[in-house]
Amino acid sequence: MQRQVERPAVLAVRYNRYYFPIIDLPPRAPIIEALLVGWNFDRVKRPFKRVIRGLIATICGLALLWLIASAAIYRVMLRPPEKFAGVMARIPGPVAFLVLPFETLWLRARAGTLHIGDVAPDFTLTMLDKTSTVQLSSFTAQGKPVVLVFGSYT
Repeated sequence: MQRQVERPAVLAVRYNRYYFPIIDLPPRAPIIEALLVGWNFDRVKRPFKRVIRGLIATICGLALLWLIASAAIYRVMLRPPEKFAGVMARIPGPVAFLVLPFETLWLRARAGTLHIGDVAPDFTLTMLDKTSTVQLSSFTAQGKPVVLVFGSYT
C-alpha cells in the first residue's frame, strides 16, 4: 500500500503589478506555514507563547540569581578582610570577577565614611615581635602627631 503524500497548493497574491507565490501547506506544518506566509501566528500561537514565557522566566531567574549573588558578595566585602578572604577562597576560579560587578562592589564596600579633616577612629595594632600592642588614642592623648604609612618595604 502506497502512502499518499499531500502536495501543497501554490497560490499567488497580486500586490501592485507583481504576483507573489503563497504556498498552502498541510496542517501538520504550522510553523513553516507561518514563516512562508508572512508570519501569520493564528495557528502557532500556543507553542510560541510557551517558548516566550519560558525564555522570559529563564531570563528573570538568571537576573534574580545575579542580584542575589551580587548582594551576597557585597555583604561579605563589608566584613573584615580575613573573613572576606575565606569566602573568596571557596569561589571557583575567576567567577566573581567575570560575572559580577566586582570592582564597583569593592569600591563601594571599602569606601568608608571618613573625609578629609575627620578624626581618625581609634584602633589597636600588634607590634611586629608580638610582645605588646599599640593604641592610637595613647598617642593622641599625649598630643603627638601620628602618621600612618601603608605600603610594602620588602
